[in-house]
Amino acid sequence: MSLYRFVQNLFLQRLKASVVTLVILVALTASGATTGRKFYTDDPLTREPETQDASIVQSWDIDLIYDLSYNVFVTPSRPQSNIKAQNVNTIDEAPDSSWFTNRMSQVTAENITRPFGSGQAPASEQWTVVHEKTTGFAPGFTARDAKGVTWFLSFDPPSNPEGATGALVIATKIFWALGYNQVETFLTSVNRENMDIDPSATTRRPSGKRTPLTSKDLDEVFDRAARNPDGTYRAAAGRLIPGRVLGGFRYLDTRPDDPNDIVPHQHRRELRALRVFGAWTNLTDMKAGNTLDTLVTEDGRGIVKHYLQDVGSTFGIGANGPHDWDEGWEYLYEGGATRRRLLSFGFWLSPWQTADYKEHPSIGRFEGKSFNPEEWKPRVPTAAYMEMRDDDAFWAARRVMAFSDEMIRAVVKAGAYSDPEAERHLADVLIERRNKIGRTYLTRVNPIIDPAIDTAGALTFGNAATQAGISAAPAEYRAAWFDFNNETGQTTPLGETRSKQERIPLPANLPSRPGAFLKVEVNIASAAGSPTLPPAHVYFRRSTGGWKLVGLERMP
Repeated sequence: MSLYRFVQNLFLQRLKASVVTLVILVALTASGATTGRKFYTDDPLTREPETQDASIVQSWDIDLIYDLSYNVFVTPSRPQSNIKAQNVNTIDEAPDSSWFTNRMSQVTAENITRPFGSGQAPASEQWTVVHEKTTGFAPGFTARDAKGVTWFLSFDPPSNPEGATGALVIATKIFWALGYNQVETFLTSVNRENMDIDPSATTRRPSGKRTPLTSKDLDEVFDRAARNPDGTYRAAAGRLIPGRVLGGFRYLDTRPDDPNDIVPHQHRRELRALRVFGAWTNLTDMKAGNTLDTLVTEDGRGIVKHYLQDVGSTFGIGANGPHDWDEGWEYLYEGGATRRRLLSFGFWLSPWQTADYKEHPSIGRFEGKSFNPEEWKPRVPTAAYMEMRDDDAFWAARRVMAFSDEMIRAVVKAGAYSDPEAERHLADVLIERRNKIGRTYLTRVNPIIDPAIDTAGALTFGNAATQAGISAAPAEYRAAWFDFNNETGQTTPLGETRSKQERIPLPANLPSRPGAFLKVEVNIASAAGSPTLPPAHVYFRRSTGGWKLVGLERMP
């Protein structure tokens, strides 16, 4: 059976199952069997449920020409759904999953540069090439080190030593800290004289025929790579990902043969958030070809794990040298800008034509003064990029702002640039772009964070915008309190309390029964007395230990 037929059949089976489920739900609703409750005993979830065995999943090849064409010509015109991200929990966070891990709170300037994964760097004294490089444009190949561990090696172009390898190592650490599954990557050294070829290694010739890989083939790769003065080559080495490789994922819909992949990818918050993270790091090459799924075994069942496997086209440089002048400013094809330049005989200037770059060969074209987070664009848009809402952007901006100056300078140092001015420039621009992201997105929605009811009788919380220095302290905080019926959604007013501090007193008549629910609408008032933003809706449940946060809605 062809893969296409297999996927088609599986899709039909899942469609039939969905129809049956819908019929059952309708019947239960008609009979009054459903409660309509808003919160359940396990809310808020900290781990996305992935309970099904995905061992049946098959490898596939995404047609990258189709994917590129669709994203260039169709995606920009798709109407935005304005649907809330469907994988967030009840407190508006993306729980841990096979896609994403919340680790930002544990990352510091001291540990951000430490290896993740096994932590073992390649044994570079001897290499054995086992395969040609099949993806990307950087010179490189797949090889085993002296201990027999398989690595994907990529080199810098001669025109920009340290550029592609430094960007890949730094960006990998940044995106790992942000929460994405990443390929464990190290800077290493390769000596051509200490490199063998596995007898079974082959390469595809222009005719399409596969023939044995030869020393001449290796020499051609090294001819396209930057060589160190001592004759060695600096390389970025990515460890082979564990599990069975399944191919990449698209930023639209779901993988049809993965029973745990039930949230359309354009409605996953961590994929929408790449619009912010991509703007910060200038990750211009967001495509299915830079993603990877693998099948691993966890708790006795197959789970598909999702990777951003190549985040190296970041900052101001790519595999073959500096970004093109318009990268980060315009899509690969943008008819409007092209027409304006043509009709004005070139006198209409795009922002990238007036931006002031401080070019370093190892950094490329990367600046912060003209940068506008809202106007940043990858080479081609994805459906997830287009679907980002203000609450998604707020979630992402908080993670960007969590990178202190010290963390940014520490992670940039991991690029091991020989030019201290290049290192300083890259860190300075990342800091400048970080600050602009905070100013742009932290005030778009109510910035109340970490609400809690303490034992002293007050509602406590933080303000992400004031904590980041983006805005001044508001004139007043106001809390409207309600007894909330979790079964029907009905509310009973309990009063209103106010405070100029991030600590609001409770009303006197809160319910004390176990299992009771509270709803609190928290407003931020200006000096004129009017709310500056729609209120945040906060929900608590009464337990033996006090009030537990179970819900937070910024865009109800």
